[in-house]
Amino acid sequence: MKSKLLILFIVLGGCATPVTMEATGGSRSDGTVELSYNYNELESPVVDPGQALATAREKCGAWGYKDAEAFGEGVSQCSHYNGNGNCIAHIVTVTYQCIGSPSSGS
Repeated sequence: MKSKLLILFIVLGGCATPVTMEATGGSRSDGTVELSYNYNELESPVVDPGQALATAREKCGAWGYKDAEAFGEGVSQCSHYNGNGNCIAHIVTVTYQCIGSPSSGS
């Protein structure tokens, strides 16, 4: 039985899973946007950096900034533990810096 579970884990463990980064926080005054995605222990998340940058640019643009760029690699945190205390789900958050002066319109 253990060998069957191990095989199942190996087969599922390598599955590339496309993920979409969504805006989860930020600060207009600081000019930052936080984008996050979730994945579980059986997934290998694949992020589309172009989609993430487009989302950050959209949020920054709504505040009057001209562009955005990733600010570091991002931070991964455990979002769910199993009964044995092992992490089985993660959330990854990447901060984007809004760049270009925000417009001073009303």
